[in-house]
Amino acid sequence: MRIRTTTAVVAGVSSLALLTGCGAADMTKQASPFANAQGAKTVTLSVQSWVGAQANVAVAQYLLEHELGYRVDTVQVDEIPAWDALSQGRVDAIMEDWGHPDQEERYVKDKRTIVPGGDLGVTGHIGWYVPTYFAKKHPDVTDWKNLDKYADRMRTAESGGKGQLMDGSPSYVTNDKALVKNLDLDYQVVFAGSEAAQITQIKQFAKAEKPFLTYWYEPQWLFKKVPMTEVKLPAYKEGCDANPEKVACAYPHTPLQKYLNADFARSGGDAAALLKKFKWTIEDQNEVSLMIAEQKLSPEAAAKKWADSHESTWKSWLS
Repeated sequence: MRIRTTTAVVAGVSSLALLTGCGAADMTKQASPFANAQGAKTVTLSVQSWVGAQANVAVAQYLLEHELGYRVDTVQVDEIPAWDALSQGRVDAIMEDWGHPDQEERYVKDKRTIVPGGDLGVTGHIGWYVPTYFAKKHPDVTDWKNLDKYADRMRTAESGGKGQLMDGSPSYVTNDKALVKNLDLDYQVVFAGSEAAQITQIKQFAKAEKPFLTYWYEPQWLFKKVPMTEVKLPAYKEGCDANPEKVACAYPHTPLQKYLNADFARSGGDAAALLKKFKWTIEDQNEVSLMIAEQKLSPEAAAKKWADSHESTWKSWLS
């Protein structure tokens, strides 16, 4: 998926503020001057392109800077390349991972260059959603077996005569092309290109009260603005998604995890300790995400506002 502030001394901060827009540069190959800097009070955090991940990083960065006196850098890296960057020490931590067993096997179990950083406290879930205003009028649309009945209502100029299933970025965790094929549905997966572009499209559909089918995920602040109802896909069973080309089941519910560079986990001092203890709720993340994406606060301002009103939560991360 999923796993997106400001003092004068922070390099890379301006790039974080840009990530809510389309076409943010992929900085996968960028080596932060702060990453894995032995003995220095510096931290580099990987930031993914969805706003929930921005919220995690914004709050972690704010506390590292203002409570512990660290210098923080952020680097935008897509989900899979982020593991390589973390292994090499180009970033020190990933704050939100949606489940990458192949990478975990390679870097955590085999190479041992990455270590688990603990549960984020948030359970993620990817699914297919229709707007609730359409589901209320057509309740059967929430069963995948009835989707073809509404394919003509979901057509767009981009879907080639079929119904449109809108996805976000091709870099996100998605089985949608295989699902459409294996469930023999009259739909075409169309990528909006980014979370921000997908949100814009969803808002446009909702304003006109048009039906749509979209790949979407929880936690996500947009549900508060555009209520959506999940379409029931064939039930998820352990291993049903093992072969990416044969997937014909729903997405799992995934407790989101943090990962740390192994050297940083050992020598990162108070910063590593804080990131390991960082654990909050879906409501916390959505609160900060909403401030960043909808209220247009800077990530630092959103993090400060949240921190000011949730001291009892984050104080325990410092102990």
